[in-house]
Amino acid sequence: MADEVTLLDFLPSMFGMRVRIALAEKGIKYEYKEQDLFNKSPLLLEMNPVHKKILVLIHNGKPISESLIILEYIDEVWHDKAPLLPSDPYERAQARFWADFIDKKVNNVGRKVWFARGDEEKETSKKEFFEVWKQMEAELGKKPYFGGESFGSVDIALVVFSPWFYTYETFGNFSMEEECPKIVAWAKRCRENKESVARSFHDETNNYDYVVQLKKKIGIE
Repeated sequence: MADEVTLLDFLPSMFGMRVRIALAEKGIKYEYKEQDLFNKSPLLLEMNPVHKKILVLIHNGKPISESLIILEYIDEVWHDKAPLLPSDPYERAQARFWADFIDKKVNNVGRKVWFARGDEEKETSKKEFFEVWKQMEAELGKKPYFGGESFGSVDIALVVFSPWFYTYETFGNFSMEEECPKIVAWAKRCRENKESVARSFHDETNNYDYVVQLKKKIGIE
């Protein structure tokens, strides 16, 4: 019996983009079901009763939640196709460490840039933002990808934030290329060399428009 794979997702979601890239890397066909974050579907509530939110991968009727957990699940189930995590235990642990760092740090500092109010808060958020991104740049070093010569799980975990560079730059009034040129070059390399990444990208201005509407909805002008 063929695998039945469904993704409950939201197009601007960088976490959803991770899973879309991973599925494309593995060549897995799936049904995509766009979700309304403010009017959650019965299917989403049924498949993720704990957090009641995206992201959910449904494989043969069984749900898996949280993007990094889903990435590992995809890698383990379809292990014979394009490995995402290193086979060496130490390298695998390091990949998990940096993916966890990205989840805990990169997303948080980006949101601070979006929502900062007043000059002092904006400057503080900008400083924190680049402290984190420069750590990622240092980890990349001179390697083409975070895993070395191979595109892998850490690249997937981080590259999904690059379509948000325009949004960060617009709200933060800075240039990613001036501050983190190696990261910008790496993101471009991922798009140009990996069809899975290029196909998952969408118009960067859509992300900006989404944040503008989100700020209005929660009362931040």
